[in-house]
Amino acid sequence: MTLLEVRELDVRHGLLHAVRGVSLAVEPGETVALVGANGAGKSTLLRTIAGAHRPARGSIRYDGVDITRVPAYELVGLGIGLVPEGRHLFLSLTVEENLRVAARPGHWTVEGVLEAFPLIAQRRRSRAVNLSGGERQATAIGRTLMTNPNLLLLDEVSLGLAPVAIDDLYRSLKTVIERGTTVLLVEQDLERAMGIASRVICMLEGRLVLEGRPDTLSREQVTNAYFGLGRAAA
Repeated sequence: MTLLEVRELDVRHGLLHAVRGVSLAVEPGETVALVGANGAGKSTLLRTIAGAHRPARGSIRYDGVDITRVPAYELVGLGIGLVPEGRHLFLSLTVEENLRVAARPGHWTVEGVLEAFPLIAQRRRSRAVNLSGGERQATAIGRTLMTNPNLLLLDEVSLGLAPVAIDDLYRSLKTVIERGTTVLLVEQDLERAMGIASRVICMLEGRLVLEGRPDTLSREQVTNAYFGLGRAAA
């Protein structure tokens, strides 16, 4: 059964039509990357799936159940976890405390997260306020994993981070993927997205304009869709 199915979704922010008629599906065990320039609608789509925005039209089904109007806190219990842009950690808490505050029953534990994310393994007793950007992002991803999601939504994984931190994070994400977690991530870095995803979807001005496996898409195709060159058809 398809894990996530989005049908003809429209999302508005006041007069701004941020997402326009988007339909997509994610199968269990897939890693799907949403790419596109700033303002393409990627983060809005991800946050709508997570229950943070209400769509104006369309539907979202998760594991066969319509979740279009289900509030965000209930979606966590159903197995959907969002790592938001900006991380939003509890800065006065330590890394370990940030992880434990989100704990739900399942195979992801504090020790399992720290093993998967060596970047923060030696910082478990450091307060989040003293962490680097990469360490904060690793902690934010780990905190969401502690909810033991079946579907992990990652918003702007590499935004604002140094290349060495991005390398560390993507090595850890490969471990997460290898352990069977289904991932839908928003990423502006085409090379990173195409290197980790089993499928890439490009958005432009709120619409899906290109979709395929990385091994079937050329860099030129993705770049043209990313910038709207030639207006690739959905």
